[in-house]
Amino acid sequence: MIDNKLRRILFVCHGNICRSPMAEFVLKALVKAKGLENLYYIESAAVSTEEIGNPIYPPAKRCLTNHGVLFDAGKRARQVTPDDYDRFDRLICMDSSNLRWLHRVIPDDPQKKLHLLMSYTGRGRDVADPWYTGDFETTFQDILEGCEAMLKLPQ
Repeated sequence: MIDNKLRRILFVCHGNICRSPMAEFVLKALVKAKGLENLYYIESAAVSTEEIGNPIYPPAKRCLTNHGVLFDAGKRARQVTPDDYDRFDRLICMDSSNLRWLHRVIPDDPQKKLHLLMSYTGRGRDVADPWYTGDFETTFQDILEGCEAMLKLPQ
C-alpha cells in the first residue's frame, strides 16, 4: 500500500547539466507512468558553481528525447544549498565525488538523507560522468536502473 506522503527528491551531480537533470526527468517520467506524480516532488542541483544558470547540456537533451523522456527546456543549473537538507527527503548523488562535495555544503546527515543513486540497485558504484566519457546512453541506462530500483523500495 502506498501512503499519500509527498516524497521530495533532489538529484545532485557536479554541474547540474547532465546526470542530475537526466535523473530528475527520468524519475518524473517513471512516476507519471505509474500515476504517482502527485506523490513526488523532484528537482536537481549541482555541487559546483561552474554551470549555474546554464541549460541542460545538448547531448543530455538528445539522449532524453531519444528515449521519449520529456524535460523542461527552461531548466537551469542551480547549486545545492544547506536549506535543501530540510526541503528534501532524499538528496541523491550521481557519484562518490559529488557526495564528498555535498558533505561540504551539508556536513551532518542525522536523518540519513544523502545517498548514491546506484546504491538503490544494491551496487554503490558511480554513475559514469558523460561529460568525460561522451557516453550518454550508458549514463541514461544507469540512471534508469537506479530510479526504477528506488521506486521498488518501500517508501
